[in-house]
Amino acid sequence: MTADDDIVLEPIGVVRSPLTDVADAPKQGFLGSPEAWIVIDERVRPGLEGIAAGDEVVVLTWLDRAARDVLRTHPRDELTTPQRGVFSTRSPARPNPIGLHVVRVLEVDGVRLRVADLEALDGTPVVDIKAALKPR
Repeated sequence: MTADDDIVLEPIGVVRSPLTDVADAPKQGFLGSPEAWIVIDERVRPGLEGIAAGDEVVVLTWLDRAARDVLRTHPRDELTTPQRGVFSTRSPARPNPIGLHVVRVLEVDGVRLRVADLEALDGTPVVDIKAALKPR
């Protein structure tokens, strides 16, 4: 791959959540996020086969409202903490705002997954879902 090659990323679905304002979203899903739905495009429906209630999955999102020109930040927005490079944090503001969320599947309903621990805002594009790895 060269710098001239295009990277094409197509959303496979969207987050449906009561969270609509970044100020109301917890820093991490396990810190009090409400239940949410992930609605998958019909064209990728076969990819949901094997996912069941109780599973842990990793959801990759495109944080479409995040700044893309930030390279240094105060971790967890604590201004008393020294700034660090964004690659050493989980800040949504970064050159490629890819969100990484470990969620628990509560229900599978056709092309919809009801999940716990997802802090993404309503309307956030979903770019992939992967099985969560279990420690050996």
